[in-house]
Amino acid sequence: MLVGKPLSFEIPELDLFFKTYAVVFVLTFYFNYIMVMPRIFKDFKWIKLLAGIIITYLFFTLTRFVIEQILTDWWLGQVNYTSPVLGSYLLDNLAYSSKPIIFSSFLWLIIHVIRLLEYNKVILEEQKNTEIKFLKAQINPHFIFNTLNNIYSMVHFQSPESLSAIEKLSSIMRFTTYEAQKEHIALSEELDYIKAYIELEELRHYENNIVKWQSGIKDEKQRIAPYILSPLIENALKHGAYSEKDPIEININSDDKNLNFEVINSIGNKKTDKLGGIGLDNLKNRLDMLYHGKYKLETIRLENKFKASIQIQLS
Repeated sequence: MLVGKPLSFEIPELDLFFKTYAVVFVLTFYFNYIMVMPRIFKDFKWIKLLAGIIITYLFFTLTRFVIEQILTDWWLGQVNYTSPVLGSYLLDNLAYSSKPIIFSSFLWLIIHVIRLLEYNKVILEEQKNTEIKFLKAQINPHFIFNTLNNIYSMVHFQSPESLSAIEKLSSIMRFTTYEAQKEHIALSEELDYIKAYIELEELRHYENNIVKWQSGIKDEKQRIAPYILSPLIENALKHGAYSEKDPIEININSDDKNLNFEVINSIGNKKTDKLGGIGLDNLKNRLDMLYHGKYKLETIRLENKFKASIQIQLS
C-alpha cells in the first residue's frame, strides 16, 4: 500500500507577498489615519484632500517597492515584480492602495464625527449650566429686593415684628446661599422657603392667613430644582390683591411621577405679570432647560382672578 504526501497548493512566493502586502496595508492605514487625515480636516480644502490622497498613494507605492523589490530581494532573493514597467506598476498600486486609504479615511471620519458630537454635547451642557446659573442669579436679587423692601417698611413704622422678619430673612438667605445652589432639593425645602416669604408679607401687612393652602403631597422628599415654584407666589404677592377675607389660593399635589402647583389670586386694580415679566419669563426659561418636554406652564386671566399653574413630570 502506497502512502503519498497530501497535495499542497501553497506557493511560497505568493504567501510571502501576501504577508508583505499586509505589512504595507497596515503601515499605509496608520500613515493616512494619523498623519494625513487630521491635517486635511484641520482646515479643509479640496486641494488639501487631493494632495493627501496623492501623498498616501505615494507612501503606499514607495513602501511596497522598498519591501517587495529591495528588502525581499536582498534577504530572500525574491521580488514581487520581475520586470516592472513604471506605468503598469503605478496603476497596479493605485488599485491596491485604495483599500487602506478608504478604510482608514472612513474610520477616521466616523470617530471624528463621534468625538465632535460628544464635544458639542459637553459644550451644550456647559452652556446650559451657565444659563441656569445666570437665571438663578437673576432670581435671587429680584426675590430678596422685595423682601428687603418689606422689612424696610416694618422698621420705618417701628413694627414690633421687625426682629421676627429679620430672622425669617436670615432663613431665606441661608436657603439662597446653600440649598439653592444645588441642582435639586427636597420639595419640602422649596415649600419652607415659600412659607417664609409669605410670613414676611403677612408681617408687613399686619394680616394673617393671606394664603389658603390645599395640599395633597404624597412625598415631600421628592426632588425638584430650586426656585421652580416660588416665582408663582412672588408674582401673586407682588401684583395680586389679597387679604384674610380674599386669600391667595395655593393648590399643590403630587404622586410618584407628577407635581401640580397652582396659584390663584384676585387681580383688583393691579396688573399681573404675563410671560414677559422678569419673574415668570425667567421661570419659563429655566423650565425649558431643566424639564424640557416634561412640564406645562399656564397663566389664565378670568374675570377678576389670575391663575398660574405648573405641571412637572418628575420621572
